[in-house]
Amino acid sequence: MIYKFRAILDAEEDVFRDIAISDEDTLEDLHNALVNAFGFDGLEVASFYTCDDQWNQEEEIPMFDTGDVPGEQKIMSDYAMNQLLSEDQTKIIYVYDFINMWTFLVELAAVEEAEVGVTYPNLLFSHGELPATAPDKEFEAEHEDFYSEFEDDLDEEDLDMFSGDDSFEDYGFEENWN
Repeated sequence: MIYKFRAILDAEEDVFRDIAISDEDTLEDLHNALVNAFGFDGLEVASFYTCDDQWNQEEEIPMFDTGDVPGEQKIMSDYAMNQLLSEDQTKIIYVYDFINMWTFLVELAAVEEAEVGVTYPNLLFSHGELPATAPDKEFEAEHEDFYSEFEDDLDEEDLDMFSGDDSFEDYGFEENWN
């Protein structure tokens, strides 16, 4: 079967790509198709995130194993498209380049039979041009004011590691250690 996706840049301007990919291809294959479709150089790290119907981010699926125990964390190449996405679970978030945070909302639009003579993944449609820089993101805490509980106890001295009578000697550092 072929999965047809629409990947929309999370921005005010309409920028999206429609991509067809085999349901047996991996998330890494989808990552490569997205990199090519949007014209990225492919040199930056990226991750997919599972999400709910309202696009609330859940589990990260990275390009590389970043866990404490090698091989313990599943990565993009470990997931076939049909393992994560279906007609019941259609949404996934894609983030490319964690410095600039290019964020895409990727949604499964259709599941169809493969067309004879077509190579997959396949860019079906392209709309809009990627801006020169990634759109700004506003990150919000789940609670109204996350830092309010710290305001009473926090002062400038707490933020300055060189203030007061503390010295590095108190932490076991020697001035001429090498």
